[in-house]
Amino acid sequence: MSGTQTGQGGAGRRTRAFIGSFTSAGGPGVLAADWDPRTGALTVTGASDAVPDPSFLALDGDTLYAVSETDHGAAAAFDITGPAPRPLAPAVPVDAKGPTHLAVTPGHVVTANYTSGSVSALPRNADGTLGPVSGQTAHQGSGPVTSRQAGPHAHQVLPDPTGRWLLAVDLGTDSVEISALDPATGGLRPHGSAALRPGTGPRHLVFHPAGSHAYVLNELVPTVTVCRWDAEAGVLTPLGETPVVQDVAEGAAGDVESPAYPSEVVVDPEGRFLWAAVRGADTLAVLALDPSGDTARLVGSVPCGGRWPRDLTLAPSGRHLYAANERSGDITWFTVDPETGLPERAGSVPAAAASCVVFG
Repeated sequence: MSGTQTGQGGAGRRTRAFIGSFTSAGGPGVLAADWDPRTGALTVTGASDAVPDPSFLALDGDTLYAVSETDHGAAAAFDITGPAPRPLAPAVPVDAKGPTHLAVTPGHVVTANYTSGSVSALPRNADGTLGPVSGQTAHQGSGPVTSRQAGPHAHQVLPDPTGRWLLAVDLGTDSVEISALDPATGGLRPHGSAALRPGTGPRHLVFHPAGSHAYVLNELVPTVTVCRWDAEAGVLTPLGETPVVQDVAEGAAGDVESPAYPSEVVVDPEGRFLWAAVRGADTLAVLALDPSGDTARLVGSVPCGGRWPRDLTLAPSGRHLYAANERSGDITWFTVDPETGLPERAGSVPAAAASCVVFG
């Protein structure tokens, strides 16, 4: 790692990577790694198994937050100034089961609780630790795929680019639920809902860098739904679907059971390309976005470098993509061709039961 690299935390602060993993499947917990911005290489420096199944992570300065994806769902804060993450305090219950995702907002951390189908807000104290749940919204509904959609399953929650709204992607109800977080009280106020095609099973979304569009990756069919986002009104409008695997025609997407289960979606900082990790097919799909952001077109795919890519992350430089391959137990990185968007495998590091990668 270059000593002159300037990280996201300010001048002179190096950028590092942090890896989540499933301890129940043999993972080491939360790993810290040095990052080489020239080659993309990761070098693990330490780990903490203080929190069971820290499947998703989020950063704010020198504090790392993790969910504990268990029936006794919780969230925890770690200090990351040393070679290994260090818990700041015991994990705090999220008052729900199976949290799979979390995001940092001013003054709070919010979690998406898959098993319970809800979103929780927890206040952040001055020292980075978390307080008890201050607000919660419970989703309602179901979907036609009864084995997966018997009830709500919130899979992701994140703020929109303005910070005014929270969007929660619900796999069980084929919807994106929109709410507002009161920064003073930590209360959550439901605002609206965007209905997606029944049976698609939306999992994660990403915003276009212009903030005018969002791209929702579906898990139960291998497609991405392009949506227009009205930040003033807090309204998400679906425009159409595009396949993320080569053998699914747009008109046939979702008509038959597919062995491809998309997991994560990433957009490049210039808004030209979209990448999606696809489990089962074990590929990284490359989609080209038109200048308006209204349409996406599948232009190719490459092997993910392992098995079951649960997460996909773009490095701060924009030059490397990182796939967290859960079942092969590794983080594989790729160099992105700036003209075509196609990733080329550049290396990997072992990480048993890997679930996500974040940079900061």
